Amino acid sequence: MPRLGAAADTTDIYTFEPELLSTAQCMGDACAICHVRWPRPRHALGALPDGSEVYGCAECAGIAAAHDAHAGEPELAAR
Repeated sequence: MPRLGAAADTTDIYTFEPELLSTAQCMGDACAICHVRWPRPRHALGALPDGSEVYGCAECAGIAAAHDAHAGEPELAAR
């Protein structure tokens, strides 16, 4: 299981499709998930196929890190 960084960055490399992102998201000027521009996203979320990093805001990075932390846990279903 990937180890999560203290700044809510993930250690997995997620590849984002540039066709699905805006120019601002591809340039790191907007969150790759929610499009927020201010404060400027600082948490690495993944990369584009050319190796450029894409960034996310603190909230989206936290959600991604929490998702990664629970990815290996079994889910419960009740009937």
